[in-house]
Amino acid sequence: MRIDILTVLPEMFDSPLGCSILKRARDKGLVEFHIHNLRDYTSDRHRKVDDYPFGGEAGMVMKVEPVDRAISQLKSEREYDEVIFTSPDGELFNQPMANSMSMLNNIIILCGHYKGVDYRIREHLITREISIGDYVLTGGEIPAIIISDAIVRLIPGAIGDEQSALSDSFQDNLLAPPVYTRPADYNGWKVPDILLSGHEAKIAQWRHDMAIERTKLLRPGLLDQ
Repeated sequence: MRIDILTVLPEMFDSPLGCSILKRARDKGLVEFHIHNLRDYTSDRHRKVDDYPFGGEAGMVMKVEPVDRAISQLKSEREYDEVIFTSPDGELFNQPMANSMSMLNNIIILCGHYKGVDYRIREHLITREISIGDYVLTGGEIPAIIISDAIVRLIPGAIGDEQSALSDSFQDNLLAPPVYTRPADYNGWKVPDILLSGHEAKIAQWRHDMAIERTKLLRPGLLDQ
């Protein structure tokens, strides 16, 4: 998989993409990250990528020209499955979406900034708009990192135990059940006996029951899905 990220703050990606699972996936050749500074694609001599909005509203708006230039250049070099814009009013990112996106080959992620982007970008250049929640961040860089992390960890070989990803929260619209490790008794706080029984079928049933119980308690809306 190749992920091209368009941003005005390329330095924000140095550390997150160089750690843990994302780093291992890169080292194994499972994913390529290419970070593009949108200021490299503007014809403005001051390297500006924003301007005042028509109509006099407060704030600054990302210009269409540098975004169009960047996307056009990338698309001239290869085909892309999706051109994604991180936006508060996009479709809400979830695990099924991450599952399907992990099977794509090439994607572009445009990180929004300032007051927003010239709407013509969204009308003509973007194929999918994604939100990570009902709140506003300074820019789209953190959502781009979150989206990348969620999909790359699902690529076969990215994590050591691929079965582990299949039991994550939300994979079946349930929260994950409680997990425990050694010691079995710490200060009188004991691990449930069933997990020490060695009875695989009963343990599996307990985990399923606990997943349903926790979902009913914490995220009952998931059960409606």
